This record gives sequence, C-alpha cells and structure tokens, in this order.
Amino acid sequence: MIKILIIDDHPLVIDGIKTMLKDESQLHIEAAAKTAKEALTFLDNTTPVDVILLDINLPDIDGLRLCELIREKNKTVKIIGLTYVNEAGIITQLIRKGANGYLLKNMEREELIDAIYSIMDGTIYLSKAANEKILQQLQNFNLQQNNIPALTRREKEILQLLSEGMTSTEIASRLYLSNYTVDTHRKNMLQKFNVHNTQSLMNVVRELGIIS
Repeated sequence: MIKILIIDDHPLVIDGIKTMLKDESQLHIEAAAKTAKEALTFLDNTTPVDVILLDINLPDIDGLRLCELIREKNKTVKIIGLTYVNEAGIITQLIRKGANGYLLKNMEREELIDAIYSIMDGTIYLSKAANEKILQQLQNFNLQQNNIPALTRREKEILQLLSEGMTSTEIASRLYLSNYTVDTHRKNMLQKFNVHNTQSLMNVVRELGIIS
C-alpha cells in the first residue's frame, strides 16, 4: 500500500485527486493539508507517508522551500510538485530542491497514477508538457549567441514591466500571475545574468540592448 499526503490549499484540487485515486487499491490518501504548517505538523507527528503531492504555490511557505524542508527531514519520501505553471526554471528548481517529479494540475488520471508508480520505482517523472519545456530551454541555450542568456517570452514581459518601474505585485496583477510566480521569474533572471539584485539586472539588460 502506497500512502499519500496531499498538500494543496485548493479544496477542488484535493477532491479531484481523491476522485482520481479512489479506485486504486494500492494507493491510499492518508491526509490532505492546506498549508505548509499543517503539512509539517502532520509529518512530524504521524506515521510516515510514501508519496507527497505538493502544490508549489502555498499561502504560508512557497512549495519550493517546503520541498527543501521536507527533504532535510526525510531523505526517502517521494515528492511530486503540482502546479498550473509550466516554466523550465521552476521545474529545475523543484528537482534541485529534492523533488522526484513534476505534474501540471490539468493532468489526466492515468498520468497521475503513472507518475506515482514511476517515482516509487526510483525514476524522476516529468509530465509531457514539462519535458517539452525543458527541451525548449536546452534548445534556446544552444542557440544563444554572444553569451547573452536566452529569455522566455514571460521573462521578457516581466523585464519590460520592471523597466517601467512596476513592483512585483503590480506585475502579478497586470499579467494575472501570483506574486510568487513573478518573484520566481525575477530570481531566475538574476541567476541567468549572474547579478544579485533587480537594479543590477536592469543595468545589464539595458547595456545588452534587451530592453530600451
């Protein structure tokens, strides 16, 4: 029996996963937590689970950090990140934090079940869409010229709005994203250009002519 913990602040997502797995005799949902705090309390005080389905956009601690905290305490539990966002930077960060897989929340039942059994067998599972995003990133990297990092369309949009003086909250509202997603894109760009703050990032991209 594979014991599962769902960590997600959306009741519809939790109910959807329960419905998907209810006929799988080898998969048992032990509990569902709506916050990182609830999840950590559950993990500290109950029988260990085998698989954690982790929303990476939680209200109290972001899922990337929670993945890291869980992995520090438990080296063997399997973790699958769940998100609506299909971005290569987030995917790679999640895997670096210790996750074993990545699924989009519009997944089909068969894909969820396949992912759970795959990671229990010791493999890394990425959804088809996530695999395509990673390959796209690699292609962009190979095609980049003059040592200028390749940027996604979304990163370019955020850069432009940053250049106009907008805050992360304002950008999130304009692009219909969460603050966490905007901040993740910004941090990814800091890494790409090897700078430590947003002002330095803006100086570099202006010098390179990426934005005016």
